[in-house]
Amino acid sequence: MDTCRTPANASKCSGNTMECFMVLSTQAQKISIGILCGLFGTMCVFENSLVLYLIFSSPGIRKKPSYLFIGSLALADILASIIFVCSFLNFHVFNQAGFSKEVFLLQLGGVNTSFSASLSSLLLTALDRYISISRPSEYKLLMTRKRAWTALGVLWVTCVTIACLPLLGWNCCVLDSSCSELFPFVDDNYLSGWLCFIMVLLGCIIYAYAHVLWRARQHVAYMEKHQAQVGKQNTRMRMDVMLAKTLVMVLAVLVLCWSPVLVLMIYSIFGRLSDHLRQVFAFCSTLCLLNSMVNPVIYALRSKELFSSLRRVFSHFRRQLKAAEESPEAESNHRSSAIET
Repeated sequence: MDTCRTPANASKCSGNTMECFMVLSTQAQKISIGILCGLFGTMCVFENSLVLYLIFSSPGIRKKPSYLFIGSLALADILASIIFVCSFLNFHVFNQAGFSKEVFLLQLGGVNTSFSASLSSLLLTALDRYISISRPSEYKLLMTRKRAWTALGVLWVTCVTIACLPLLGWNCCVLDSSCSELFPFVDDNYLSGWLCFIMVLLGCIIYAYAHVLWRARQHVAYMEKHQAQVGKQNTRMRMDVMLAKTLVMVLAVLVLCWSPVLVLMIYSIFGRLSDHLRQVFAFCSTLCLLNSMVNPVIYALRSKELFSSLRRVFSHFRRQLKAAEESPEAESNHRSSAIET
C-alpha cells in the first residue's frame, strides 16, 4: 500500500492513508449513501441517455451547435454518475482499500474530468447563447458545426489533462507535500488550483448569462410593443428567451447542488475539518448526482424541440405495440384461444 503524509486530524489511523478517509462510521450512514447513490445514479444514466438519443436521432436537432453542447453535458453527466457511484460506493460503503494509489487517482481523475466537462459544456452553451443574442445576424457564420465540434474537442482534452495531473505526479506522495483532508494522495496545492479553475468557469458562465438575461428582457419588452408583428425575427427571439431561461435554471441547480461541496473543499484548504464535517462532505457529494439527474428533466420540460422529439419516440413506440397486437399471428392466437374457451 502506498503511504504518504496523512491529514493532521487523521493521525489516529496509524499511517493507513486510505482508511483515514473512510468517514462513514455507522451502518445506517452506509445504507443511506447506498440508496441515494443507487437511486440518483440509475435515474441519471437513464435520463441523460434518453437526452442523447433524442438529440442524435433527430437530424434537425443534432445539427444545431446548442444541442451539441447539451449532448456533451449529458455525456459528461452519464460518465460522472457511473464512475462516481462505482468508486464512491466501493470506497465508502464497502470499504475496499486494497487498490493502489494509481488506481484511486485514476478513478478520482475520471470524476474530476466528468464534472469539469459538465461545467465547461455549460460554459460553451452560455457562450453560444451570448453570441446568438448579442450578434444574431452573424450567429450562423460564427457558430458553425465544425467550430462547435472543435470547441468540444478542446474542452474534453483540457479537462482530461487537468484531471490527470495527480496521476502524472502532482500528488502529495511524490512531492512529499501536505495532503488534502478530503481526498487521499491529493496535494493541497493541486486542489487549490482545481478550485480556481472551477471558479473561473463559474464566473464566466455567470457573466455570460447576466448578459443573456439582460438582452432577453429587452427582447421581451420589444415583443410586447410589437405584438402585431409576426415573423422569423420574433420567433427566434422567443426561442432565445426560452432557451436562456432554461439554461439559467440548469445553472441555478448546478450552483445549489455543488456549492456545499465547493465550500467544504475551500474550507479544508485553510482549516482543519472535523470528522462530522467530513461525513457531511460525503453526503453532500451525492448532490452532484442529483444535479445530473435534474438537468434532463429541465430539458424535457423547457425545450420544445426535445419534448416534440420525445413525443414522436413514444408515438412510434405505441404504433409498434399496436401493430404487434394486430398482427396475423396475434389474431390467430386470439381466435384459437377463443375456440378453446
